[in-house]
Amino acid sequence: MSTSLPTSLVRSVDCKQGAVRAVRFNVDGNYCLTCGSDKTLKLWNPHRGILIKTYMGHGYEVLDAQSSCDSSQIVSCGMDKAVILWDVASGQVVRKFAGHVGRVNCVSFNEESTAAMSGSIDGTIRCWDCRSKKGEPIQIMDDAKDSVTSIKVSDHEILSGSADGCVRRYDLRIGQLFCDKIGKSVSSVSFTRDGQCILTGCLDSTVKLMDKDTGEMLAEYKGHKNVDYRIDSCLSSSDAEVVSGSEDGCVYIWNLVKQHRVELLIHPVTKVVHSLSYHPERAILLTASEGKFHYWQDPEVIQVDDS
Repeated sequence: MSTSLPTSLVRSVDCKQGAVRAVRFNVDGNYCLTCGSDKTLKLWNPHRGILIKTYMGHGYEVLDAQSSCDSSQIVSCGMDKAVILWDVASGQVVRKFAGHVGRVNCVSFNEESTAAMSGSIDGTIRCWDCRSKKGEPIQIMDDAKDSVTSIKVSDHEILSGSADGCVRRYDLRIGQLFCDKIGKSVSSVSFTRDGQCILTGCLDSTVKLMDKDTGEMLAEYKGHKNVDYRIDSCLSSSDAEVVSGSEDGCVYIWNLVKQHRVELLIHPVTKVVHSLSYHPERAILLTASEGKFHYWQDPEVIQVDDS
C-alpha cells in the first residue's frame, strides 16, 4: 500500500518577523503559529498563506508556542524568560508567567489546556495553572542537569529532552520519574500516536525510536545533519514515517519500520531547517527556515484540488 507523503512544495510564505524560530499547526490543522525573532507571534491560515493576527507582548525573541485544545488560547515562550497565555480572538495577554531564570525553549499545554508546561535553559520544567490569577508555578521539576530543549504532554505524562543527554518521562498518575540516558544532547522528543513509543532527535545526527516502558532502542534513523542546532523531528499523521529537519537545508523522511529514507524535501535555500509541524490528519507538512515557512503537500491531492 502506498503512503501519501507531502513531497510537493506548494508555497513559501515570508513571515516578515525576522527569523522564524518555530512553526506549529493548531490542534485541528486549520491554522498555524509562527514564532519570530522580532518578538512577535503570528497566526496564519497556512492552506491559503494568509496572515490572520499578530500578537505582541514578548520582550525578546519568541521561541515556541502552542494552541489550546479549543483553539481559543495560545501559550508561548521566549528569550525574555517569560511564558505568556494569549486570548486568540482579542490578541490580548491573559497571563504572563515569570519564574524561569533563563530563556524558555519550549512550551506545551496539557490535554485539557488547563495547565501549561515550560522548559528552560535553567534546567527546570515549570507547570502553570492557566485558570489561576497567581503567577507562581504550581510545580517545578528540576531533575535536568542542563537546558530543557523539548517538551511534550499527554493525558497523564510529561515528556522532556535535555542537553544533558537524557529523556525524562514524568508519569503523573503514579508520581514517578523515568529517565533514559541517550548519550548526546537531545534536541526534540515526541510520543507516537499510540503512546507506546518515544521519538528522540539527538545532536549526533540521529533520530531514535524507543520503547516508552523499557527504554529499549527499537530503531535509528540517519542521513541528516544535526550537530549544532535544536531541530524538530516528528511522526507523520499515520505514524508510518519519521520526519526530521536538517542543517543541510533538507527535510528527511524515513519509513518507520524499515528505517530507510523514502523522501528528501530539498528547500529553496540551503539553510538550516530547524522547525516542522505535521498536519494531524492529512499529508501536509509545515517547515521553517530563515524568515519563511514552507507548505508541503501530497502531489496527488494537489492535482485533485486543481481539477
